[in-house]
Amino acid sequence: MTKTFTITLAAALTLSGAAIAQDYSFRFQSSDPAGNPNFELQKQWAESVGEMTDGRVSVELLPVDSIVAHNETQDAIAAGILDGHITDTSYFSGKDPAFGLIANPVGAWGDPQQMFDFIEQGGGHALMDELLSPYGLEFIGVSTPGLEAFVSNVPLEGVDDLKGLKLRAPEGLVQQVFAAAGAAPVNLPGSEVFTSLDKGVIDAADYSVFSVNHAQGMHDVASHPVYPGFHSMPLVEVSMNEGKWDELPEDLQGIMEESVKQFAQNQISSLKAADQEAVEEAKASGEITVHDWSEEERAKFRQIAMGEWEKVAARSENAQKVYDTLTDYLTENGLIAE
Repeated sequence: MTKTFTITLAAALTLSGAAIAQDYSFRFQSSDPAGNPNFELQKQWAESVGEMTDGRVSVELLPVDSIVAHNETQDAIAAGILDGHITDTSYFSGKDPAFGLIANPVGAWGDPQQMFDFIEQGGGHALMDELLSPYGLEFIGVSTPGLEAFVSNVPLEGVDDLKGLKLRAPEGLVQQVFAAAGAAPVNLPGSEVFTSLDKGVIDAADYSVFSVNHAQGMHDVASHPVYPGFHSMPLVEVSMNEGKWDELPEDLQGIMEESVKQFAQNQISSLKAADQEAVEEAKASGEITVHDWSEEERAKFRQIAMGEWEKVAARSENAQKVYDTLTDYLTENGLIAE
């Protein structure tokens, strides 16, 4: 009897220990497909959560469209279908233009660290909290794949060279800003960018980061890339169901937040290394000229972009808050003139 009791107690303790070892299990969906370099880095983040919490938190990360479409994850999290997501915040600009403005204020950033500082020190974190809370989400942190390069088959040394430039750019704020700078943006799917550059249908394109552009042969038909880029850098949020977040002990909440900060630095350093390797290869070919805009030219483009940000700000109370907080930060840090 004693022996049986001892075995039963040991089994119970083992089960109890297993339960303690993994107290919380969450399912997140990414806006990136499986195999994409960003998704692979995101999977490393999910694994790191388990390691950093000694197995108390488990995150299963699914690729885009596994459960719902890329622009439906916010509703799915609120409904409890998903527990969280890693996604480009601009996908929800249809609900509030504030999401689009904070996700990619075209021309605002010259380096990922500037955006991270805005989130942590410049009021961006509070803005994200305020934007997401009505939809039942808790903002954990932010990352980015980095500042996109710019593909061009003509030399671009600054803003004046954009005048009359035929370029491919996505609809919305990106097109608005380029049009305001004097360019002639057109709609083209990504699959047609290479051919359109090769045939001279367009002179330039907003496409992706330098290493991706290079790997896909864009520089073979557009030998005047701008790097680092001057226009687009998407904000990628990591958020989860607010109620489930509130159930987490404070120490685990802190670890989750720290894990996202580490993931962000890992993502930008990994992708920047790939970019720099591709830049050196491009320069060594002797057939590609990489253009790096001066801070003055970047500031000129940013000033033009502000006029378009203002138009977005007028569309909602939240968008105006984003505009005010963003421009205050940029002014205080000398990135735009007072």
